[in-house]
Amino acid sequence: MASPSEPSYDQNRTSSWLVCKTCGTQFPTDDKTKITTCFICDDPRQYVPPSGQSFVSLGTLRASGHRNVFTPMPVDPERLIAINSQPKVAIGQRAILVRTAQGGILWDCVTLLDSETIARVEELGGLKAIVISHPHYYSTHLEWARAFRCPVYLAAEDSRWLTQQDARHQVFLTETETDVLGTTVLKLGGHFPGSLVMLFEDRLLIADTFFATPSGLGNWETDALGAVRERPSGMSSFSFMWSYPNMIPLGPDDLQQMWRVLKNYQFNSTHGAFPGLDVVVQTPGELKRRVLESMQIQIRHSGHGEHAMLKETASW
Repeated sequence: MASPSEPSYDQNRTSSWLVCKTCGTQFPTDDKTKITTCFICDDPRQYVPPSGQSFVSLGTLRASGHRNVFTPMPVDPERLIAINSQPKVAIGQRAILVRTAQGGILWDCVTLLDSETIARVEELGGLKAIVISHPHYYSTHLEWARAFRCPVYLAAEDSRWLTQQDARHQVFLTETETDVLGTTVLKLGGHFPGSLVMLFEDRLLIADTFFATPSGLGNWETDALGAVRERPSGMSSFSFMWSYPNMIPLGPDDLQQMWRVLKNYQFNSTHGAFPGLDVVVQTPGELKRRVLESMQIQIRHSGHGEHAMLKETASW
């Protein structure tokens, strides 16, 4: 992707640049008089903590014992590898390395990048692309792109939240559907205007374009005595929020737009932005039905009992 004349990746060049402690986004300077606040956290979808805005650097994170942990995901342990920074950095999201037949894709991004992480990713086949779901996970995506010399796919609608631009690496998606190395990247919108999900065969990587609820994660197959039971009806499996930390839900028209795209695709599992948020079902069509049911529950309980979305059905 990058031109042959581009300098080789050098982690020391940017090691002192400022990184927002709250969201993990990197700014291209180490001058704290130039960057006093993070405009991503000032956006009403995010927040500034009570202690106020503060910054760290990649160099400090590397020197303070932070490391990335690679965890094969049980649903497909050879091809889906979660990458999570420990101790927690910023929001605490995971990236997912998707090992397709055409090459590795990093779905979303974590802030921490070090030589150990680069070596481990290369052992697993390297990266040919990075796809970022929305601005809260922009983090240090250009560091990753330069290290692996690969493109980063971003929704064009969300470019205003970038702290850095690099035409050699950043590719802005304008279509609702984009093929990336055999996966299907879908623009659903909602949480952000360009919020993305990615379909890898029948696995839907959702970040927090929508979010698995506790009842969606619950085990409804057996009761306390081991008897088989049906999942109670009318339970939500997913929430759809404009702001997750501030608990502001999306309205029915946003959900309708998301469903217009998603209803055309089939999937048997969803994989969220954080560990422990995977929903896997065995019955074809069941999870898609649950997504629609969850949308309809949110619409109905927000006082829109006559909305057209309540008449939608999910087909397989």
